Amino acid sequence: MAAAAAARVRDADGYRPPSVTGLADLLDRQVRERPYARALIVTGDRVHLSYRALGALADDLAARLCATGLRRGDPIGLIGANTAEFVVALLGAARAGLVVAPLDPALPEPELSARLDALGAPAVLVGPAPADAPRVAPSRVPTWPLRVDASRAGTAAVVLDTGASVRQVRGVAGELASSDALVLHTAGTSARARMVPLTHANVAASVRAICTTYALGPGDATVAVMPFFHGHGLFAALLASLAGGGCVLLPARGRFSARTFWDDLRAADATWFTAVPTVHEILLDRAEFEHPGPRVPPLRFVRSCSAPLNPATQRALERTFGAPLLSAYGMTESTHQATSEPLPQYGVLRQGSVGRPTGVEVRVVDRNGRPCPHGVQGEVWVRGPTVARGYLGEPARTARRFTAGWLRTGDLGFLDIDGCLSLTGRIDNIIDRGGEKISPEHVEDVLAGCPGVAEAAVFAVPDPVYGQRVGAAVAIREGETVGPDEILRYCRDRLAAFEVPERLELVAALPHTAKGGLDRLAVEARYVR
Repeated sequence: MAAAAAARVRDADGYRPPSVTGLADLLDRQVRERPYARALIVTGDRVHLSYRALGALADDLAARLCATGLRRGDPIGLIGANTAEFVVALLGAARAGLVVAPLDPALPEPELSARLDALGAPAVLVGPAPADAPRVAPSRVPTWPLRVDASRAGTAAVVLDTGASVRQVRGVAGELASSDALVLHTAGTSARARMVPLTHANVAASVRAICTTYALGPGDATVAVMPFFHGHGLFAALLASLAGGGCVLLPARGRFSARTFWDDLRAADATWFTAVPTVHEILLDRAEFEHPGPRVPPLRFVRSCSAPLNPATQRALERTFGAPLLSAYGMTESTHQATSEPLPQYGVLRQGSVGRPTGVEVRVVDRNGRPCPHGVQGEVWVRGPTVARGYLGEPARTARRFTAGWLRTGDLGFLDIDGCLSLTGRIDNIIDRGGEKISPEHVEDVLAGCPGVAEAAVFAVPDPVYGQRVGAAVAIREGETVGPDEILRYCRDRLAAFEVPERLELVAALPHTAKGGLDRLAVEARYVR
């Protein structure tokens, strides 16, 4: 059963999605029509950068990059936090015709070098490090430090040190096409990270769908909570906002801070923000003591993506922010968003659902690739203009995951009669207990609903009799005293007997990826024994 794309131009209220063709012209309409409107709020001093200023910085950097010997279509690495330097580097490199590969600045140097070597990047742009972290640069790659000097008067200049010459290195760069804009690495929560090439057309389709879903326009502003080196922060918070003519506040030193979040919302006069459930949980935990009440600007909506959101958390978030909480679903290979719940005026919100397709087609199929009836679980497949062509350097895996235009996501879920998608887990994570198939995500959702539990990670424990048993690591909220017996009683009332964890550990905290999702590789290494 397939659900057709739901994102359309909203004629009823006159909304027009942005007309862009990719990264290179993302700012053009705003620079032309609204040059002095604020595009970014940057640094701890919260300096405003206009679209005209941002466009000029990107053009200046593009000219400098073209003078280095780099050619159109060459890949270039980008390492930095959520700062003006990252945004200028991204847009400037795109205007120079380069293919940008953002990388997590928290990765150790050997991993950074390995990823850039595998890509075949001739050089890497490096901006300021995230808060409380040293600047890390790969040792084997020419590193070009980048700085943006912005004044309170709104003037800005870009400083680029290209002292190190570009290198010639083998890699998968030969697989890149002239139409490519980005190379993003998958999150690698349950497998090693892979390189995904995204074209300018992929980027444009993603941005248009996100803007249309939430009717983003010049009156909107947000705070950059999620990192820009992954799709969630990059497409939803940054690129969709700029394409729509809105404003993005970049927190001091380029990283989300729960301590300054409420002030950041006020400083931006924010109308929305997007984050992963772990960040939402942090904000809820601190809201009792830090929420500034009526001084917070009224939000149109709050968005959650990149991991399952517990229904109890959703209800609490809506009470705290006084705005609808919209769940979305996407992945790197689909250029971030594939489905989302709609704004309340455009449709009914379904608790536990991640909404309807946004600019793509979604199908749920059985193990033979046949569409499943409504309400029947199967693998989620996605097809449309945002879907990547495959993985760089991995033809066999590309052939397995990309079939006749369809992306086989590896996620399990079902579609209801109205085309709303509900996710139930991942195929790779399924626990097989003596033939009983158990979704860790389902058990985690139940555990997270137990009073006093902050978060849970469920994993397979090897067993000589059943093959696998269910294990769980549970993080308890600060100040709570709930114990294993209470948690297991709660589970027995809500789970089948074979789903109840047979090994339960109480832990101070669980490991997460930089994107904010549960790091299952780290969970397995730490707790499976």
